[in-house]
Amino acid sequence: MTGTDGSRMWRWAAALAPLLLFALLASLFAGCGGKGASTGGGEKRDELVVALGGEREEGYDPTTGWGRYGSPLFQSTLLARDDDLEIVNDLARAYEISEDGLTYTVRIRDDVKFSDGRPLTAEDVVYTYETAAKSGSVVDLNVLEKVVAEDDRTVVFTLKEPMTTFVNLLITMGIVPKHAHGDDYAYNPIGSGPYKMVQWDRGQQMIVEANPLYYGKKPYFKRITFLFLEEDAAFAAARAGEVDMAVVPHTLAANSVPGMRLLRVPSVDNRGICFPCVPAGSSDEEGNPVGNDVTGDMAIRKAVNMAVDRKALVEGVLKGFGSPAYTICDNLPWWNPETVVKDADLEGAKKVLEEGGWKDADGDGIVEKGALKASFTLIYPSSDQTRQSLAMAAADMAKKVGIEMKVEGKSWDDIERLMHSNAVLFGWGSHTPMEMYNVYHGKFRGEGWYNANYYHNPGVDAYMDRALAAGSEEESLEHWKKAQWDGETGLSARGDAPWAWLVNLDHCYFVNEKLDTGKNRIEPHGHGWPITANIVDWRWKD
Repeated sequence: MTGTDGSRMWRWAAALAPLLLFALLASLFAGCGGKGASTGGGEKRDELVVALGGEREEGYDPTTGWGRYGSPLFQSTLLARDDDLEIVNDLARAYEISEDGLTYTVRIRDDVKFSDGRPLTAEDVVYTYETAAKSGSVVDLNVLEKVVAEDDRTVVFTLKEPMTTFVNLLITMGIVPKHAHGDDYAYNPIGSGPYKMVQWDRGQQMIVEANPLYYGKKPYFKRITFLFLEEDAAFAAARAGEVDMAVVPHTLAANSVPGMRLLRVPSVDNRGICFPCVPAGSSDEEGNPVGNDVTGDMAIRKAVNMAVDRKALVEGVLKGFGSPAYTICDNLPWWNPETVVKDADLEGAKKVLEEGGWKDADGDGIVEKGALKASFTLIYPSSDQTRQSLAMAAADMAKKVGIEMKVEGKSWDDIERLMHSNAVLFGWGSHTPMEMYNVYHGKFRGEGWYNANYYHNPGVDAYMDRALAAGSEEESLEHWKKAQWDGETGLSARGDAPWAWLVNLDHCYFVNEKLDTGKNRIEPHGHGWPITANIVDWRWKD
């Protein structure tokens, strides 16, 4: 094909793209019988069509990780968090923790049935946790010694050691039916949650219907169609009035859509720079290089933290749809507000560099320490435009104090090989402090994606270990906060600065003006459908 023919073909493809999109949407609606915003008018509706992304290739089985980031929707959990993130009962009628923190006894309701009509018993709970523990998936149940059914309604969990965050597994693990948990369960899930799956057309749509056997508050909407559209296509569907809700990136959130309002939901879906914290020269078990002589110097890491202007990143890169980030857990109950550092403190950053022995001896604008120049690579996933923009903007800010961050886009496969020896722009964010433990604790150095920078501070580890061993989540909070900053050291920018957290993203949705989504909660990292956590409260307004 010649260059001219290629150009002509591209123009034809560009011209046909909107037609193809609407043809696709038309075929989907013809298939599911859905009605979007354009047909809402003053009519009272009990069906919704939404475009929230989140199609999970591996399916919807909690024993392999489904539901960790938001509601499992099809399954229910022993405990839950309410709109204020307080812990409340769900399947549980009551639970108690032994004084030594090793035994969790949970008494479950006697009125719960799976969507196939079979009762949910303690044996199903035991089966779920035992299966998850054996799955080798992202569900971490290493602390679980055993789980037994004391009777049909009582489950007893015994831990190998005290772990206050174990309660979060009771909050996130959806219970599966022992009698119906076959090889294809992930693609045809049966559960006791507010909705049941009735149709899944891979890559196109999923239709769910209200579970008539659900024991909790009855959902208002009887049927919901989830369209699996890319972000631009979801926005186009919103503008065309074909969906009632569409998740959009911040780059599109500033637009207006007739008949829809913009819903901004705060999140702990954060983005930050992970710095290798040890000198170069070693390798991991797979032979990948470990360490970086420049970022291994704490003065460099602290200077970058002081030089970046987080508010400017929010306004310039996120178009205002976010907030500055200072830790992995801003505004959650275990966050220490003393971790906030002064933004865009160029003079302070230069002073830290000077005190650390870094100065621009050759006048090229980049500081050196002996023969070592303050220059390193900052990697971002090449498929993520937001991370690219954040990386480039942060590099410009760091350059003002004499630190050169060379920005490069890589595949996730490449990042996995390079993340121990190069700075990487990652994202985290969860409703459990266990994430902070996994990312910062020394015993996870180099284990998978956790603690990729080989950070280790025995004092920080000790605080987090005390937090896990505390008598309750409430008692653990002070230890989590001191791990971040205790006045002398910590894992935050005021301490060792192993990360430079930059921003928390707002999750942005265009929502039909008639759709009331209730009180929305601070959302975790964007896997799954966190917006549906309170779906039983959604209503169509008169």
